[in-house]
Amino acid sequence: MAILDHTGAPFKQDVLHEPQTSSLIHLQRQVADHPAKGITPARLNQILNAAEEGDLIAQHELFEDMEERDGHLFSELAKRKRSLISLDWEIAAPRNASREEEAAAAWATEVLQDMADFEDILFDALDAISHGFSALEIEWSMVGREWIPNQLHHRPQSWFTLDQATRTQLRLRDHSQDGQALKPFGWMLHSHRAKSGYLARSGLGRILVWPYLFKHYSVGDLAEFLDICGIPIRIGKYPTNASAQEKSTLWKAVAGIGHAAAGIIPQSMALEFEQAAQGSEKPFEMMIRWAENTQTKAITGNLPGNEKGTGNGIGSGLADLADDVRKEIRDSDAKQLAGTITKQLVYPLLAINKGWADPRRCPRFQFALAEGDDIELYANALPKLVNIGMRIPPDWAHEKLRIPQAGDKDPVLATVQPTDATPQHQPQPAPRKAALAALSGNAPEIDDALPGPQPDLQGMQAIDHAAQRLPPEQLDAQLQAMLTPVLQAIAQADSLEAAQAALDAATEHLDVTALGEALHRAGFAAHWMGRGDA
Repeated sequence: MAILDHTGAPFKQDVLHEPQTSSLIHLQRQVADHPAKGITPARLNQILNAAEEGDLIAQHELFEDMEERDGHLFSELAKRKRSLISLDWEIAAPRNASREEEAAAAWATEVLQDMADFEDILFDALDAISHGFSALEIEWSMVGREWIPNQLHHRPQSWFTLDQATRTQLRLRDHSQDGQALKPFGWMLHSHRAKSGYLARSGLGRILVWPYLFKHYSVGDLAEFLDICGIPIRIGKYPTNASAQEKSTLWKAVAGIGHAAAGIIPQSMALEFEQAAQGSEKPFEMMIRWAENTQTKAITGNLPGNEKGTGNGIGSGLADLADDVRKEIRDSDAKQLAGTITKQLVYPLLAINKGWADPRRCPRFQFALAEGDDIELYANALPKLVNIGMRIPPDWAHEKLRIPQAGDKDPVLATVQPTDATPQHQPQPAPRKAALAALSGNAPEIDDALPGPQPDLQGMQAIDHAAQRLPPEQLDAQLQAMLTPVLQAIAQADSLEAAQAALDAATEHLDVTALGEALHRAGFAAHWMGRGDA
């Protein structure tokens, strides 16, 4: 069964042994024309029209010149690229994955993690943000019994042309009318859409080129203004009968004295300085600032620094809004690039080495775009919500907090139980001995019955033994002896008043000493036994 790429084109193994461009020597020897030199609006319009017709050379050489010559443009593009490269990534198995699909995702992850220059690959692929596409040619190598990408080489956009029929397919320039089709599994071709339209018009460079042109003119005009208005006008005067050589000498002195701040002229001649021409650099600076603000908005979706905080109390709100928009652009870039890597790098790896035949079930490359929520907030809220009966799936909590779930054999964190500062067999200051004395009745005074240390286990056994020496029957007998005379006196009374008088007379001479002492000892022992258990 033939191996097909993500577009359905058949794969041929010759691409594994030799990169496609190795036979196109004329592309390797190509030297850029640098169309940004002396660019004019008319010339720019010609370049853009030619790109729409399929001739991409001048347009993409111009985009490269813009990034090299404009420091602000370079900085903003680099900011957008590196905000994406700094993200974590993973290769995830498809939904309801089988064991084979999970193993394939793990294997592909290991291969890409072992590529030392993978971050450079991402950076080169994001060149498509300004150009509309970036082409990375895959150089394969055999490692053991597996074909692994050894390097991905960035190829200039000027090496490519568009097919004449649809103007949507990129081809290598090989002196033919339509160019040479790209070989399946030989390229990672990332098409990035900053705007809708034909491929030649989808890059951000088409939007940035006009602010660049206006800024280019304004910077030149500002330099000329400073040259004219920043230096006083020098006027040399010569006699009417001066010779041509004397005039030439005076001219050299006038031209050179402005830069050298020194010069000599004949005594018969004069040199005067007039006030510099009046003017202002603000119009030029205003145009430069407008161009850079436009570039910043187009690239990052952010408000330029000088537009944040206008002194009307809305500065922080604008800054927050700008951050949100920038995150949306970053996420869009990440999803577009992740789709390209899945289809044109992960799938070829699995198709060549594992015989993978279904692109729809291919493990997906994806960036970690979700940001973990406030862990402290959830740590306080989740236990309360669970206690009131809410059924919260653990998967949901792990996803919200961006905490991976451990496998069955993975080590996990655990809380450390506080250790008792007192060793297990260390003698306690034992109130148990006092409780023992109180129960046995051997101590003359309960308050003084606080003996020295007693081993924990021995003390508990002794108290339990002593407690058994004071059975409930003994307390019941003492209570019955006290209550019998009282009950007899009440029974003999014939009225409520007589019963009250008999009760008073019976309790007046009642002896409760023995029962009170027994109850006091029992309560005292129970108190210290409870403290010992605690």
